[in-house]
Amino acid sequence: MPTLSVFTDVPPAQKLEGSLFKTYKQDDHPNKIFLAYRVCMTSEGHPWVSLVVRKTRLQIAQDPSLNCEYLPTMGMKSFVQASLELLFGKHNQAMVENRIGGVHIIGDSGAFQLGAQFLRNWHKDAQVVCIISSQKELHGLVFQDMGFAVFEYSIWDPQQLCMSSHSFLDIVEQVPRGCVLVIGNIIDCKLTHSQWTKVVSIMKSKRIFLFLDAPCQGFYTGDLEQDVRILRFFVSRGFEFFCSQSLSKNFGIYDEGVGILVVVAFNNQCLLRVLSHLSSYAQALWLNPPSMGARIITSILCNPALQEGWKQSLKGIMESIMLIKEKVKERLRLLGTPGSWDHITEQNGTHGYLGLTTQQIDYLVKKKHIYIPRNSRVNFTCINANNIEYITQSIHEAVLLTHATKEDPQAKDLRVQ
Repeated sequence: MPTLSVFTDVPPAQKLEGSLFKTYKQDDHPNKIFLAYRVCMTSEGHPWVSLVVRKTRLQIAQDPSLNCEYLPTMGMKSFVQASLELLFGKHNQAMVENRIGGVHIIGDSGAFQLGAQFLRNWHKDAQVVCIISSQKELHGLVFQDMGFAVFEYSIWDPQQLCMSSHSFLDIVEQVPRGCVLVIGNIIDCKLTHSQWTKVVSIMKSKRIFLFLDAPCQGFYTGDLEQDVRILRFFVSRGFEFFCSQSLSKNFGIYDEGVGILVVVAFNNQCLLRVLSHLSSYAQALWLNPPSMGARIITSILCNPALQEGWKQSLKGIMESIMLIKEKVKERLRLLGTPGSWDHITEQNGTHGYLGLTTQQIDYLVKKKHIYIPRNSRVNFTCINANNIEYITQSIHEAVLLTHATKEDPQAKDLRVQ
């Protein structure tokens, strides 16, 4: 006897990212190129994995004494401690005072899931979440699902082709008192020391709660300390905050989706109270985190020789990225492509904006089969010796074809459209 499905009235969900990749996969053109991979790629077009990580993974898998028992809900204790020391430094005063802790989480959004749930239950005065980043952040959806009013702001200035410190300051001054302020990829916020001091003053006066994001320490400047100096600055200024620390990309274990929800509190008593609730949330969500990614990272961070090898591999990949950016800029200069392309080398990290218009991107996608997001933010590790000539020549053609017919300038709006 036929029955009516309970899913009959369920509409399709709004499409998120993935449609560009789907179109790319369906394209049968022999020269098609996808420049929007999330992961760091090798010159051969494969996800980058440090040699140290490969060896460590193999050693763990072959260890006959390996205990495959479930991990505790809070995760592997040695992993959490090693990750916190990587982020803050072993001798950081807050670490010594035992007021920094963490929860072993799953996936890139796991930390935001736990943190948002805690804030919804125990920071009830905060009804608004403001997200500042150089790009659209998917974790805004996590806060929306928790019932927060979410406002997203971009600090990328498409007219000046740079990260705007003035926009950042303007946003901080605009956000409502008592809100949760999420700062994505904090290394992108290139403020001076005096500007950061002003930010601190505004945040304290408006009682803003910080939720920082450290998605790939070491993959911006190649210097692990430099990449988190602003985070440590907030600790030194006495802030309580949460931080999502993802360790998947900088170790090249993308399939493991491993990281930490970091909690910085005023004292150890406050820290323990917060962690007790986070443990309950984690128990309900996933009960026990997986162990392999945590084992690999802990083995490397707790072994000085392995850690040094990993650091050198990070420096090597960052030097390669800087070189490819220089080559892209130089080739566009030699081709006589209109405009300045200095912004390519002025941006840190694996990803960066090309500064192309929607017309130019449409040309590259439809005519040249080079798949670039609408905001022109590409993964520079996808560019290599085999495709750089085709890519730069295609960009040159796209800019020339649209140079005479510029798009009408739109009113500048700090919010992400």
